[in-house]
Amino acid sequence: MAIDDDTLKHYLADSPPTVVQLKIKPHFDALSTQEKLYAHWISVASLAGTRVVLRQVSPESEPIYDLLIALYKQSNGHWASLASEAGLSQDELTDFLSYAAQFLGNCGNYKSFGDAKFIPRLAERQFKALASVAPGGVELFEKANKVGGVYADDSVEKLHLGYPDKGHVSTYYPDSPDITKAEIAAVSDFLEGKKLLPENTRVRKTKGGDFEVLIASAETSPSDKDKDVPETEWELPYGELKGKKVKLVFGDYKKEMETIAYALEQASKYAANDNEKSMLAKYVTSFRAGSMNAYVDSQRYWIKDKGPMVETDIGFVETYRDPHGIRGEWEGFVAMVNQDRTKAFGKLVEAAPSLIPKLPWNKEFEKDNFLSPDFTSLEVLTFAGSGIPAGINIPNFDVVRQNEGFKNVSLGNVLSAKAPNEPIPFIHDSDQDLYRRCRDDAFEVQVGLHELLGHGCGKLLQETSPGKYNFDVNNPPTNPLTGKPVTSWYKPGQTWGSVFGALAGTYEECRAECVAMALSCDFEVLKIFGFGDGTESGSIDGDAGDILYAGFLSMARAGIAALEFWDPKSEKWGQPHMQARFSIMQTFLNAKEGFCRLEYEKDDLSDLTVRIDRGKITSVGRKCMDTYLQKLHVYKATADYAGGSKMYEDITSVDDWYKTKLRPVVLAKKTPRKVFVQANTVVEGEEVKLVEYEASPEGMIKSFAERTYI
Repeated sequence: MAIDDDTLKHYLADSPPTVVQLKIKPHFDALSTQEKLYAHWISVASLAGTRVVLRQVSPESEPIYDLLIALYKQSNGHWASLASEAGLSQDELTDFLSYAAQFLGNCGNYKSFGDAKFIPRLAERQFKALASVAPGGVELFEKANKVGGVYADDSVEKLHLGYPDKGHVSTYYPDSPDITKAEIAAVSDFLEGKKLLPENTRVRKTKGGDFEVLIASAETSPSDKDKDVPETEWELPYGELKGKKVKLVFGDYKKEMETIAYALEQASKYAANDNEKSMLAKYVTSFRAGSMNAYVDSQRYWIKDKGPMVETDIGFVETYRDPHGIRGEWEGFVAMVNQDRTKAFGKLVEAAPSLIPKLPWNKEFEKDNFLSPDFTSLEVLTFAGSGIPAGINIPNFDVVRQNEGFKNVSLGNVLSAKAPNEPIPFIHDSDQDLYRRCRDDAFEVQVGLHELLGHGCGKLLQETSPGKYNFDVNNPPTNPLTGKPVTSWYKPGQTWGSVFGALAGTYEECRAECVAMALSCDFEVLKIFGFGDGTESGSIDGDAGDILYAGFLSMARAGIAALEFWDPKSEKWGQPHMQARFSIMQTFLNAKEGFCRLEYEKDDLSDLTVRIDRGKITSVGRKCMDTYLQKLHVYKATADYAGGSKMYEDITSVDDWYKTKLRPVVLAKKTPRKVFVQANTVVEGEEVKLVEYEASPEGMIKSFAERTYI
């Protein structure tokens, strides 16, 4: 579908981008020399995966990255002189720098939050003129245009990540423009039957119609003892692809995986304990040999490493950007523990066993024992990947999290990073002061409940192996949605991700958000976070009531803003969390009784605000959350994809009013998403030096250019 100018303007790079510094110095300075060296080498390993992320985003991202670094080196930081040499005006230079900062902040030319392409405001002729100033710059610019394009292609579909046969872009299926969703599913299902985990893989369709499964590894021929399956080639035995070959090809991202493994070996010299050393050894095996089984073992050691001074995790983790929802994007983080904030999270962990029974399902749908996790508030030194979340709950492997445990982290300096005078659309003037004062605290409560109890609660009913069940199959639990015994569950080898597929990510984020919204109505929870002394328990007045009100306002506002991430041409949601928040706003509106309403007087909706009846949050608000949450949870627990997908797709469908009336207002009022300038670490003799950069596009570019290992 051709792109008209009115559509194209919504894909232009932010002008200016919101660039903020990820502040870390006091927390890094408090570390011992050993801890600093450990943090340094894990940072090196994490950031060495930058090119992996670039290749996972789009074909053109890596040459664009190389061009930006080449231009920095040519300029030596003197951008005005470089621009003058290329014949660019100051405004044109600003457009270039804005694009570069957004590109580096997203580690590619598609938004990490939304999966939509952004293109330079700088005209193509001027960009090429600037490229010509750097040695090899024109060749890099032309290479980027040849493999994917710095600017817009000839179709809206290519401006979004997704299945190739739908016209979208996905480098999880490289050099395979004709690979179909059905073929991806068939190969994935076959590999699932072979018990080969998919997170570190990509799939390529050959010209002959066979399939190569590319495995991230430094070694191209790993030893049999390190491989997850003994075979490397099969013929598909069934369906339309019967007779087609599936071949494992090791060595994807070969150079990067070796650098990562080497850096982790260096980090092991400074590990604080045996759990960290064992974790790192398993990482090294995984990244050298491509073993996901070794990676799962690394996570077992990771969850045993309770309360470290330097927290980290690294690997192919979140599967949101793979259109099939099973292949992971590279990420790695290094952070320091904020002891004061962590105390509140520790109290929340202690309270968890008493809070979980307040959720709207009975014990048959909950784990027999809450696996008390490590829950810490972290200050991030390094976060390598396409974007930085506010909180994390990992590992994502059900075999670990359901039976052994998990960790939760809240990223404090990400939550607190703010741009000055940041506008907040869709909040009524009468609520602005309270909202600005309470939104950070409300969000911290939301993140804490979301990560710990949202992702940490619930049981999957499973046939764990043939004839063995984790529930009484002869007297199965009653499905609260039907009042009858459950009739579905996960079969041997099935996982939550494999059953719910591409829907799993957004569906689970929605379930976790609803857990947080429901439990935030409990004033004992708010007291744990230090809001109120208990005298106003059960009241919407006072500090706790302000936090609760701000939390519900924030979620409703996010549901409106979510429309930015829905594409009317493809009718596709581009961001899992925002799809979830739209569904929650819809649930608020559907609750009726005046609980939530959208107010406006102007026909063009330019004055639209969301209003929440504060006095009905703990009654109507809690009830509608409980009802929706129960459905989300039971469909997930019973592997009922048909029921769950229909419910979720219905509530996240976008009708004509939202599409034609409200979405244009959302786009007109959208604010640039923050991109973070991170510090670097440098070893000088026996010491580790922290190098910080200014919060500007120039600072962002310099921070990347000074990472010589990428």
